[in-house]
Amino acid sequence: MASGWRNALGNLRSFVGNSLGGLRGGSSLASWAVAGTLAYFLWVRPSQQLRKEQEERAAMAAASSDPYRYVEKRKPIPDPQETGLIYGSKNDANKSN
Repeated sequence: MASGWRNALGNLRSFVGNSLGGLRGGSSLASWAVAGTLAYFLWVRPSQQLRKEQEERAAMAAASSDPYRYVEKRKPIPDPQETGLIYGSKNDANKSN
């Protein structure tokens, strides 16, 4: 009975090994790494970039369709106060200590 499942496990390992190209060890791992890298740079990454560009174009088209939208035309002027508030007293108590 014990040899039955060992046989099945060995057959499964042979099937998986043969379906992966029949290579064993480091050469198999290296070839799969090269294939995965090529697949990423030839299929996955270009499709991601295309999707991103399409989303950017759609956002630009949606933004430019509203002629009354608010557009910031200049950079805001930084507030010189210590507190960071436009109105309010400075923290003079901290300076005297």
